[in-house]
Amino acid sequence: MKRSPKRGMCAAILSLEAITLGLTTPVLLTLTDVSTGVGLAIGLGLAVACVLLAGMLRAEWAYTAGWVVQAAAVLLGFVVPIMFFLGAVFALLWGTAVLLGVKIERERAAAYAALERDGGPEPV
Repeated sequence: MKRSPKRGMCAAILSLEAITLGLTTPVLLTLTDVSTGVGLAIGLGLAVACVLLAGMLRAEWAYTAGWVVQAAAVLLGFVVPIMFFLGAVFALLWGTAVLLGVKIERERAAAYAALERDGGPEPV
């Protein structure tokens, strides 16, 4: 079974984003008027969602859910203004990982098809 570059890159982005969102939680609790319960639910909830989605990227729907998490991270900027910037950075990284992953998988499939057609050895 071949590893999916798209899944690997997107999982890495979500994992790093989970750390960022987890570290945003104390900021959310101390510098805003958000209650502790709501702040924990938002900050840690998004972080846990990132970790769970990173493990579910075998399913195509998880990529759509990843876009929802990206939007939520940007919208968190209304409460913690720096998240407008950080959310946008992660959304850009997410989009790049998805598009680049699709391109790599398409080129890899074409290379395998060419090798099969020509009877060459299976690529590594």
